Amino acid sequence: MSGGLKIRQDGELDFLSVGALVHRLDPGIIPFRKATECAIHVSGGEFNVAANLADCFRMKTGIATAMVDYPIGDLIAERVRAMGVRPFYRHFEHDGVTGPNMATVYSDRGYGVRPPVVFYNRSNEAAGRLKPGDFDWKKIFAGGVRWVHSGGIFAALSPTTAEVAVEAMKAAKAAGAVTSFDLNFRAKLWNVWGGEQKAAETIARIVEHVDVLVGNEEDLQKGLGISGPEVAAKSKLDPSVFFAMIGNVVKKYPKVRVVATTLREVHSTNRHSWSAVAWIDGKTYSAPTAELDVYDRVGGGDGFAAGFFYGLLAGEAPEQAVKLGWAHGALLATFPGDTTMATLEQVRAFAQGGSARIQR
Repeated sequence: MSGGLKIRQDGELDFLSVGALVHRLDPGIIPFRKATECAIHVSGGEFNVAANLADCFRMKTGIATAMVDYPIGDLIAERVRAMGVRPFYRHFEHDGVTGPNMATVYSDRGYGVRPPVVFYNRSNEAAGRLKPGDFDWKKIFAGGVRWVHSGGIFAALSPTTAEVAVEAMKAAKAAGAVTSFDLNFRAKLWNVWGGEQKAAETIARIVEHVDVLVGNEEDLQKGLGISGPEVAAKSKLDPSVFFAMIGNVVKKYPKVRVVATTLREVHSTNRHSWSAVAWIDGKTYSAPTAELDVYDRVGGGDGFAAGFFYGLLAGEAPEQAVKLGWAHGALLATFPGDTTMATLEQVRAFAQGGSARIQR
């Protein structure tokens, strides 16, 4: 048992994500209105965690998601393979005019006093068409799955995607897997379906089957509809508001054993103070604070989640699991794109107090 979680020791997959794949167009520090070229990153709030766990932490991971059979889908599928993630696709044909499409995220990196700008086109997204019954969970879980993960971005895509998440979590619990959910509250997505009230009602049906929650105090309030106490935080790095809300979370969802989040104070686009905290089976844990020189901030939270989950899956002590998540999230901010380029050795070295001295 790790952190109060009953994690099975074996399985064909260590980790399975249920979510959407997207491709992100990145013009670097140039704003889109002046861009002449873009890098392409494959991403997805749920996919990123599986990709990080496979590529950096050498775990066996998979993703259940939608795939469109056209060149953009081919590009995305190639990147999924390159990260070592096993796909379980519900395939869709592309009609050449209206789709369905693989969603596009547009995100520059900003610079200095100019923040990054993120917007997206999820019109007629294939993942939004996913519905219960699209995946054969008995077949997917037949060889054993240790941990199953989904998130609020996927749940917000359409009225049916939340039902897929509920179905997946129920199947996971029946198969003896630990379940996690990253609240990742996105007002723009939920506003299409009914706003914060609809989000709280929808997510509540998923979290009933969840062991591990990831999300900050705003996610807890807006995603779960839980009021926060009047606690004056000293800074963005002060976890007092977050920890003060945990009682309300576990009162409403007594099956939740772990709640974790990152803490970030933004001094400029390229300079952040970074930490992380977790409530694990009644005890609180905090990572150190690092001063980060940020190359690309997108995906840092998913980087934390991957390292934190790895620590728990690997049987590390809770405080070490938090440090591994914190260290991996910090390193991820030094790479372009949404997924990791770090190695497990680099993560462990940073978690143990390593420096940026040249490695020869």
